[in-house]
Amino acid sequence: MADLAGKKIAIISTDRFEDSELTSPKEAVEAAGATTDVISTESGEIEGKNGTKVPVSLTTAEAKAEDYDALILPGGTGNADTIRTDDEAVRLVKEFRDADKPVGVICHGGWILTEADVIKNVKLTSYKSLKTDLSNAGANWVDEEVVVDGGFISSRTPEDLPAFNKAIVTEFAK
Repeated sequence: MADLAGKKIAIISTDRFEDSELTSPKEAVEAAGATTDVISTESGEIEGKNGTKVPVSLTTAEAKAEDYDALILPGGTGNADTIRTDDEAVRLVKEFRDADKPVGVICHGGWILTEADVIKNVKLTSYKSLKTDLSNAGANWVDEEVVVDGGFISSRTPEDLPAFNKAIVTEFAK
């Protein structure tokens, strides 16, 4: 497995995230040696749609991409729909891409990428209901387990987590 010692990974999420899509990638990068911060719209803790509670390290207003090596965007319809309306979260995603830092995104997590306008001519996958939104934002949408292109590592659903986790650890180590 790739070594992420010394790497700091941001995870942007809010309530109603898909539990495994936040916890599994978080555990994977931590097992490879990285530290993680969960960044949300408000301080305290966030709760997944299946009840997993995760402490928030800092708010989207406080966070800066320059403090991190990579970004993870978990899915969950409610989470993804809410977080993409947060101007500070959108700013943060733009900062990551402007700095050419890798972004791991799964399921509905890609919705914020349309708001940030950072996916033109990028090959991506997602939950199938995002196909039109991502395509309209300029992405080349494909239905594959995991796709690595243009600094993005993307997957479709919790079933893809083993491949997604392996790919983000490999890409984040570069």
